[in-house]
Amino acid sequence: MRYAAGIPTWTPVAVADTTNFTDGGHQTVQGVASTRFELREVYLGGQAGASSPSIMVLGRTSTVGATLTALRFASLDGHTNAPASLPTNYGASTTKPQRSATLGMLLNLSFNAFGGIVRWYMGPDEVLAFFGAAASLGECSLNAFTGGTPGLLGSNLVIEVF
Repeated sequence: MRYAAGIPTWTPVAVADTTNFTDGGHQTVQGVASTRFELREVYLGGQAGASSPSIMVLGRTSTVGATLTALRFASLDGHTNAPASLPTNYGASTTKPQRSATLGMLLNLSFNAFGGIVRWYMGPDEVLAFFGAAASLGECSLNAFTGGTPGLLGSNLVIEVF
């Protein structure tokens, strides 16, 4: 079953590896125990009002969030029988996630948020998979890396839950 995890508009906050993310400055999807999910697509649409070179990184977290504030998460098929537990799309939490220094960069999605667009789509032989809800394999995070000038954007992740 495929799901869309989106945030219509937000401004990434640039952080180094193993540094707490900032509420509202990241998009993270946390899995659930004994459940696998795969990332199928990433879309970033720039909404900044001026040039904003944004070094966007999609990766795994070495510290996972706790007490999550859930964001949009919707089935792509209106006829889906959802499993009892689904991953959570979030951008705020009491315990802040941190990008892993060793497993933290799966995709570099750098672009200019001044009208730029990034769309990454998984090819037939590519797999970005996550399992469970624990560090370092249970969370998928999208946020800015240090450097650049992150700008306002909208994002959408398409994931498949098994």
